[in-house]
Amino acid sequence: MENAEPDEKVTSAKYPGLLITKEIIPPTKPNTDFQVVGLGGSAGSLEGFETFFQHLPANTGMAFVVVPHLDPTHKGMMTEIIKRYTSLPVVQIQDNMEVEPDHVYVVPSNKETSLERNLFRLHDPEHPKGQRMPIDFFFQSLAVNRREHAIGIVLSGMGADGTLGVKMIMENFGMVMVQDPHTARFDAMPRNAIKTEFVDHVLPVENMPEKLVAYANMPPIKGNHVVEAHKSSQMLQKIFTLIRNKTGHDFSLYKRNTIFRRIERRMNSHQIAQFSEYVQLLHENPQEVEMLFKELLIGVTKFFRDPEAFYLLQEKYLPELLKTKKDGDYVRVWVAGCSTGEEAFSIAILLQECIDKLNLHLKIQIFATDIDPEAIDRARAAYYLDNISGDISPERLRRYFTKVENHYHVKKELRDMVVFAVHNINRDAPFTKLDLLTCRNLLIYLSSDLQKKLFPVFHYSLNPHGLLFLGSSETISGFPEMFTTLDSKWKISRRNETAVPLARLVEFPFNFTSFETVKPHPEPTNHVKREGNMSQLVQRVMLHYFAPPSVIVNPKGDIFYIHGRTGKYLEPAQGQANLNVFDMAREGLTFELNNLVNRASVLHEPATVENLQVKTDHGDHFIRLTVTPIKEPAQLQGMLMVVFEDMPKPKPKAKRGGKATTEDASQKDARIAELEKELQYTKQRLQTTIEEMNSSLEELKSTNEELQSANEELQSTNEESMTNKEEMQSLNEELMTINLQYQTKTEELTNSNNDMKNLLDSTEIATIFLDNELNIRNFTPQATQIFNLIRADIGRSITHIASNLKYQHIAEDVREVLDRLRSKEVHLQTVDGQQWYSMRVLPYRTADNFIDGAVVTFTNITTFKNLEASVAATSLYAANIIDIIQQPLVVLDGQLRVECASNAFAQAFQLIPEQLKGQWLYHLGNGQWDIPPLKELMNKVLLEGIEIQNEELEHEFPVLGYRRMTLNTRRVEQTENKPFKILLALEVFEK
Repeated sequence: MENAEPDEKVTSAKYPGLLITKEIIPPTKPNTDFQVVGLGGSAGSLEGFETFFQHLPANTGMAFVVVPHLDPTHKGMMTEIIKRYTSLPVVQIQDNMEVEPDHVYVVPSNKETSLERNLFRLHDPEHPKGQRMPIDFFFQSLAVNRREHAIGIVLSGMGADGTLGVKMIMENFGMVMVQDPHTARFDAMPRNAIKTEFVDHVLPVENMPEKLVAYANMPPIKGNHVVEAHKSSQMLQKIFTLIRNKTGHDFSLYKRNTIFRRIERRMNSHQIAQFSEYVQLLHENPQEVEMLFKELLIGVTKFFRDPEAFYLLQEKYLPELLKTKKDGDYVRVWVAGCSTGEEAFSIAILLQECIDKLNLHLKIQIFATDIDPEAIDRARAAYYLDNISGDISPERLRRYFTKVENHYHVKKELRDMVVFAVHNINRDAPFTKLDLLTCRNLLIYLSSDLQKKLFPVFHYSLNPHGLLFLGSSETISGFPEMFTTLDSKWKISRRNETAVPLARLVEFPFNFTSFETVKPHPEPTNHVKREGNMSQLVQRVMLHYFAPPSVIVNPKGDIFYIHGRTGKYLEPAQGQANLNVFDMAREGLTFELNNLVNRASVLHEPATVENLQVKTDHGDHFIRLTVTPIKEPAQLQGMLMVVFEDMPKPKPKAKRGGKATTEDASQKDARIAELEKELQYTKQRLQTTIEEMNSSLEELKSTNEELQSANEELQSTNEESMTNKEEMQSLNEELMTINLQYQTKTEELTNSNNDMKNLLDSTEIATIFLDNELNIRNFTPQATQIFNLIRADIGRSITHIASNLKYQHIAEDVREVLDRLRSKEVHLQTVDGQQWYSMRVLPYRTADNFIDGAVVTFTNITTFKNLEASVAATSLYAANIIDIIQQPLVVLDGQLRVECASNAFAQAFQLIPEQLKGQWLYHLGNGQWDIPPLKELMNKVLLEGIEIQNEELEHEFPVLGYRRMTLNTRRVEQTENKPFKILLALEVFEK
């Protein structure tokens, strides 16, 4: 598809609120035939560029454009780097630079580059940093301006830049290659490009040049082979049949040029030059049929495509439409050919903003349909890559989308406006009572006959003054009585209220025959059975030798059975093959054969003519022709048997004078006799026809008045029936679509409920869901171990349910949480004292962040409580052991602070036991333990982990006097979260 050249470039200043990408100007006439290869990459792509040019041979005849996705403030060194790996000239692109083959061009990092009429154009970036998509920008211009000579290559990188560009290249019959994600340092860009399914080859970078050269050296297919393909409708019919059998869709109504260009692309990808070879490949490889089907369904779309058109729709035409609505009314929209849903959500955003601006209270219902089930599944998921930020303003992103990692998810309020369904526009019933119908960039692929059928359907589907929104290259010319053009540039039209002419009434479903096919002849009603006895065999032999040649026909002349050799009397007719006796009769036989068949079928009696002269390849022959109605058996009733019998040549008549006539006179007399006989038969046939006409005239006159009187009533009734039928078809289709949507949602809810049930069961946490009135909404099976609950208790207040807990203030805790919107946690014990639970109360928040009750969970912490009690008992046990030890013993932490000490230690050094805990070892006794040798020993214990054994230490204490001590230590390691401890045991000897 080539768009017309725009009158002006769209700028964001002119249309506030929209992110306007620069207009891509297509060429009026391509002046070169060489391929232009765009290489896009981001993080980690430098190695890919180096590898690609290292393996690229010289003199390929192609131009190469390197588009790195770099920081705009980064000073580019790409040109100098690439020069090291290729002998081709490498230059940085400048404005108005002409592209030439066997050159490498590098896009500047602070500019956005497009290709227009074989010239590079540099543009200042309009999007903020982080939202620029330079690879998409260049690939789109490359696709539109170079079409089948465009090649896009996506290398390593983060994000999704290049994804939309590869779709555009594929749509315009170019070729796309992507680096194998397993060989890419960063695989996000390659994987996002592969997800589009618009990729020809996924290869390591070192294999790309070889495949690229092979593709460039492929002989052109659109020459003689395409001409042969146009002539060979049978081969094309085979392709359509294969696709229809595989997918159920008929592409015979698509434009032939588009079909052949898509087939040509697939042939190029397989390096097949013969059309017949590709048909054979389709027969042998069903997967290729699926790939061709996807090729024919290429849908390139994005949010707010053609921003000026959407701006005009939002600012001018939609407000006029919405002002005619009343509060509570529905705004119904049909987006035909929605692909992956971007356009449907764009329309939904415009409508919602218009409704908010006009302060109206309207409901939006959008039906988005497409023939591709995979595209519909992606549209229903409503997940889009983060590169949509280049098409949607930040305000709209914040309002209508949620950022999830590197994707944007459509919010529920917008998603609920759109119903997605698989729908074939030329087969399924249309949606009706629409206020807006958008069918953009779809009609350009359909044949003119189908387009002529679709516009009456569009007129029928729209409400009075409803809007029709087409693509910029589509037109409604030829239907001025149905639509009034509002904007000729962006193809926005309004439905006229005038009645549609009778010749253009909606004819649905459409019936087309794309190829002339031979009509199957009716099979004979009788079937010849194999003979099982001698008499039947003898009869068959006798018929073969003695019965004259004959054929069994119906009154229309269609042959059902042939007996004997009839080639002397019948021959195949020229043109389309058929088995009609009137068409096959030889010269001289047609008139009499027709006359006898008619007489026999009307009078129900045999009719015969003799001495009938028939011209054959071996001269004239005279025959007897007999036509006999068949009355038995019942299977052949109504059939006629035509019998051909040879007769001798009649003798010439003698003149009155007795002398023989000459040969010329004999022939003259025979001719006159033949003409007289023919005239006689003609008179008889005419007389019979007149009598039949007179006999039927009275009947016609008697019924004529009745027919005339009923004609108008039947006509009006027929129109009403057609209208009711179409409305029923449309309503049925709409109901089926909504039902399918509900089925999909039901399946999603069922899966979600199953997941939630398994999640709650696996946690083994008792959970009770309460509403704002403390009524039970649901509970898990584990909750029955704490409360006496059954399923019938759902809807009762939690205060009415008995529990086996000692705690009786659960209702007050729930009300407190609902009032303060803060969670609360309490440890509770069962009445029997055997179990402990941690009760946690949280507000119940909906997806829209509304408080709709509370969630009460009970986690069994009996093991924790038992462990806690065990630890407390163990600590008490250890303290008692230390107290009864007669030897001085002190327990130190990792900082040499006292945790506990034995009574013997306090008594030996005259210390107060209650003041020891927490004191530093060297501060004990008002600093009396600040002993340098002791410090040296304890440092070894702390830093080197050395155990002290029977080390003697002498010290003069100011109060106690001289003491000789024997020291022993033991380092006790604990868990990871707690530091080690040091046991210090002493033996004290006085002087």
